Amino acid sequence: MFKIFPGFDRVEAYHEMKKAKRLAENRTFSRILKLAVSIGAMLAIWVLPTECLGVEGLTLIQQRTIAIFVFATLMWVLEAIPAWTTSVTVVVLLLLSVSDSSLWFFTEGIDAETLGKAVKYKSIMHCFADPIIMLFIGGFILAIAATKSGLDNFLARVMLKPFGTQSRFVLLGFIVVTGTFSMFLSNTATAAMMLTFLTPVLKALPADGKGKIGLAMAIPVAANVGGMGTPIGTPPNAIALKYLNDPEGLNLNIGFGEWMAFMLPFTIVVLILSWMLLLRLFPFKQKTIVLNIEGETKKDWRSIVTYITFAITILLWMTDKFTGVSSNVVAMVPVAVFCAIGVITKRDLEEISWSVLWMVAGGFALGVALNETNLAKTMIEVIPFNTWSPVAMIIGSGLICYAMANFISHTATAALLVPILAIAGTSMAENLSSLGGVSTLLIGVAIGSSLAMVLPISTPPNALAHATGLIEQKDMQKVGLIMGFIGLVLGYSMLIMLGKFGFI
Repeated sequence: MFKIFPGFDRVEAYHEMKKAKRLAENRTFSRILKLAVSIGAMLAIWVLPTECLGVEGLTLIQQRTIAIFVFATLMWVLEAIPAWTTSVTVVVLLLLSVSDSSLWFFTEGIDAETLGKAVKYKSIMHCFADPIIMLFIGGFILAIAATKSGLDNFLARVMLKPFGTQSRFVLLGFIVVTGTFSMFLSNTATAAMMLTFLTPVLKALPADGKGKIGLAMAIPVAANVGGMGTPIGTPPNAIALKYLNDPEGLNLNIGFGEWMAFMLPFTIVVLILSWMLLLRLFPFKQKTIVLNIEGETKKDWRSIVTYITFAITILLWMTDKFTGVSSNVVAMVPVAVFCAIGVITKRDLEEISWSVLWMVAGGFALGVALNETNLAKTMIEVIPFNTWSPVAMIIGSGLICYAMANFISHTATAALLVPILAIAGTSMAENLSSLGGVSTLLIGVAIGSSLAMVLPISTPPNALAHATGLIEQKDMQKVGLIMGFIGLVLGYSMLIMLGKFGFI
């Protein structure tokens, strides 16, 4: 979906660089080794007698589900193949081995009690059309339409203008605008677009000044942090929200507007703190900066309909509790309108980031398998979650999530941790009530994932900013670690307070 966004050349150059690096390094042996470890671990768990796993009453289907979960974990961590490819592979493995449409040799000659409860194959396949997936599609369509109509350029100019020409406030402007865009656009597309707007500014600054580094760092930091503000800002938000709202699970019924009511203020605070940190670490030598963002806003009837639809969609999302219309349903409004009036074409639909959607669907499928095979219930009975210290559980889950998300996909991190924490949180709900309840664990994963930005490989916005050549890895590490510490402390403090007073 990045081809029509300003800055697409940066994304393309970044992927070409990664491809060239892969070709330069002979990674065949490394990749084969990672695949062998992942497949070997899965097969070892798969073929072991169920008694060896130490779980009383474990069925064959539950054992296979554990094996596939371990396979997914290792594949996402080791990245032998792209993360979205792993997700699709996991879905196929679940369909063929633990569903009610499995291959015959996985079920033939095995009595029903030993085999265990199968997952409905329709439940697994429904993950590709989960309402949360529709919410993301609506967000992608809005982003494409905004770019085609010039709304993104117009908003950037209008939003940056109030910040004047003083260097420190220009920096704040880029942080605020990038953070705002990343609440509704892909973080990668936002970073690519804003780095394009930043290019002429960087050229006008002194070559030996640190302010350049601060401005370049502001884009990935704001893109990563800003995504926390809305359910569609980043996939981990959507994954956490799905489990929080699951009618057969926690059923907290947190709406789009309700999410924004507590996450938006938190996001604004973290963005302001990031501005203060960047000013402190990378002070400007030049006190004024003149901005010049080129591009025109279209004024034909289709573009006007686009602006109105964009505004109405955001308004409906923010007031979903009052209107009674689910945010997932609202997401289909711009899809219908833009396709009907010809703003979105067949070619545009092909440019949607389907790999992101498949990645999320794979995580959902794992969750479906855990629940429908009754493996989640078995784990609650076998593992004494309720004896664990709630403080250790919350701090530990936050640190594990943050550490993992710095090295592997944020979406993969959430897909692995959220189902497990949902199980653990349900069994120790009473113990966790003093610290905000299960929502503290699950929303904490979304926060921890977004704050993971220590390395260039941590997020695509980091990689794009690092590719400018202005940022050294030590600068990124310094900013990432400080922002991670501040964000996690503030985030968990907020969640605990909100949970105690019954707001979530």
